[in-house]
Amino acid sequence: MSKRLLCTTVLIFGTCASVTNLASQDPARDRPDLGMLSAIRAEELNHSKVMNHAGWIADVFGPRVTGSENLEKAGQWAQEQMKSWGLVNVHEERFSFGKGWELQHFDAHLIEPNYQPLIGFPKSFTPGTKGRITAEVVRVQIDSEEDFAKYRGKLQGKIIVRQPVREVKLLEGTVVQRWTPDLIKEAESTPLVGPSAGGAGSTLARAAEFNSKAQAFFIQEGVVAELDRGVDAYLVRGDNQMSWMTQRTDGGTIFVQAGGPFDSAKAGNVLPQVTLAVEHYNRILRIMEKGIPVRVELNIAASFRDETAGHENGFNVIGEIPGTDLANEVVMLGAHLDSHQSATGATDNAAGVAVMMEVMRILEAVGAKPRRTIRVALWGGEEEGELGSKAYVRSHFYNTSSNTALPDYKKLSAYYNLDNGTGKICGIWIQGNFAAEPLFRSWFGSLKDLGITAIAPRSVAGSDYSQFDDVGLPGFQFMQDRLEYNSRTHHSNMDTVDRLQRDDLAQMAIVVATFAYNTAMQQEMIPRKTFVPEPLKTASGK
Repeated sequence: MSKRLLCTTVLIFGTCASVTNLASQDPARDRPDLGMLSAIRAEELNHSKVMNHAGWIADVFGPRVTGSENLEKAGQWAQEQMKSWGLVNVHEERFSFGKGWELQHFDAHLIEPNYQPLIGFPKSFTPGTKGRITAEVVRVQIDSEEDFAKYRGKLQGKIIVRQPVREVKLLEGTVVQRWTPDLIKEAESTPLVGPSAGGAGSTLARAAEFNSKAQAFFIQEGVVAELDRGVDAYLVRGDNQMSWMTQRTDGGTIFVQAGGPFDSAKAGNVLPQVTLAVEHYNRILRIMEKGIPVRVELNIAASFRDETAGHENGFNVIGEIPGTDLANEVVMLGAHLDSHQSATGATDNAAGVAVMMEVMRILEAVGAKPRRTIRVALWGGEEEGELGSKAYVRSHFYNTSSNTALPDYKKLSAYYNLDNGTGKICGIWIQGNFAAEPLFRSWFGSLKDLGITAIAPRSVAGSDYSQFDDVGLPGFQFMQDRLEYNSRTHHSNMDTVDRLQRDDLAQMAIVVATFAYNTAMQQEMIPRKTFVPEPLKTASGK
């Protein structure tokens, strides 16, 4: 069959270009360079630096909220390391973020009816208390704007709590989660999903709008701070859109989120907010339910950081190993450098950054000469909505405002992402890109002894790869053992270097380096799915 006839036959499914690409992907012809793959493995097994990278990022630089001085220092360090290894085009790319935020001091204590230090942590992007305060704690039940009236004039100088007691379960569920054969079997299947019950996005938007109004009311009424215990759930999803659950550990582990907006116009227009360990929060409520007054002492020192034109608070760090005969084509690796504020962001995501940096170090150390340019990106603003990767894709590959592909759109072979903690890799999510499956599977032979077996067809979401996949670029996330990621470390005060697993990080570096090198050496780029752009919205939003 001629190429022209072949293209004509399949136009209802995709473009001629995508079919040509698929037809030329012959795994038998593009055999991996086993000598180079052996060198990659030997370098990591004998000279690994991955834990050193992670220690610098998490231990030395600590919490890395986007727009913070800590993140700036981590970004500068990453650039210096890349240059010292011989990477080229090492630079940062700034994007507008809004206000940065820094926590300078925090302590909390139960004062009455007796003394107890409280385990807690301020939410990011909330203001400080302007010095040490001691105030009575009151329970507030506000579910709608109609409820404001019953509290008007009664909250001056109070600390409020809005959530009821939550039951604390024994640790009888799954806490350490690894990919078992049964779980892999589920991941390798694609469930049929019926029509959505609808309104999830709009429900969240309405809740955010109401909370904004409630915060304005509390500030107007003179409330001095708010305490909470985190979300209601003690069971959470074990992995992307899978059915299985994992149990959160509690026991002084606090899962802390952002507490306010970071855009320059609204930042700081909320109460000082602290998430307490559920056990300490529950005790406060149980005392109050007995009619006994409770007083708490708080001291929060926090500051906001303005951004200026030319030095915006958002940035991505970029570095490259130049290609040879196909240097204008690119293979990208990425992980987000920013973190939440409640710990040092070790599993989320110093682990991913350390591995991606280690991949680039390995490839330089073994003298790899990839045909395509291999580019690493350390993203900022992931925790606030994948803002760094969104800005990068928009400026380099695809303008979603106009549905316009930029010249480099055709030059990206694939993007590979890490953002699921410290657990080893067992496979890859292919985002419904079935044309890529035979090629990926052909690479598993040299990785089989490291446990790489799974090809999961589902389109999953949750990190920076989504920004690539959403515009039709081959963007992939590796499947990792979640270990304690969801149960203990994700966005918690326990996300420290102590939870990292050195051997698993080394395995990850070998696997990612193998994928990166193989992708850079293939005759053709990774096949793409057919991309149908979302319709542009009109001025009315329709």
